[in-house]
Amino acid sequence: QLQLVESGGGLVQPGGSLRLSCAASDNSFSTLAMGWYRQAPGKQRESVASITRGGNTHYADSVKGRFTISRDNAKNMAYLQMNSLKPDDTAVYYCTTYTTWGQGTQVTVSS
Repeated sequence: QLQLVESGGGLVQPGGSLRLSCAASDNSFSTLAMGWYRQAPGKQRESVASITRGGNTHYADSVKGRFTISRDNAKNMAYLQMNSLKPDDTAVYYCTTYTTWGQGTQVTVSS
């Protein structure tokens, strides 16, 4: 069964950057579309970005121009580069293939 593990979260000041990584346990990952979601305290989980197996991407309006999703199918990895971070970006970030979810990584944007 495919497993996903996120890493790269942490505490960053407003305007800073973080790169999240998602490691998949096997190469079935390369055949699947995947996405990044986030959930802030007291809010519903929301889609941040998605990428097809071929590399087509889609972003939430709130992160467009600041976040970049990418994947390396040869390494069974996906990434979320987050720039110009804002306090509103504070959340637990999850990677998913829409049937499998990772455990999440905390991102906190605060001065």
